[in-house]
Amino acid sequence: MTVWNETRGERLLEHVRRCASFLCRLRGLTFRRSLGDEEGLLLVGNRESRADTAIHMFFVFFPIAAIWLDQNGHAVDAKLARPFRPLYVPRVPARDVLEGPPTLLERVRVGDRLRFGGAP
Repeated sequence: MTVWNETRGERLLEHVRRCASFLCRLRGLTFRRSLGDEEGLLLVGNRESRADTAIHMFFVFFPIAAIWLDQNGHAVDAKLARPFRPLYVPRVPARDVLEGPPTLLERVRVGDRLRFGGAP
């Protein structure tokens, strides 16, 4: 699926994989060697929480942008996650996490609304 920044009116990523099961979220990007400029992973949660949206970077061999989203798709936190770091937790509760290339942090700010799917 495609992700759009509705606040800024721009397409962010062309190929985002949705990851809703526990095992898919747990694996995330582990053991991958790279992530393309147009690729991302959306970790979909069941409720807003800080603990449930924490991510690890064990066996992720490259830095990524981690953008935490509330249930309405608003970015509530964003960080550069570095390889092999044990834990990244959002500052406020979030439901979903968008993982993508580090350049994503230049195009998304806290408060921006993101939408997943077709054209805006």
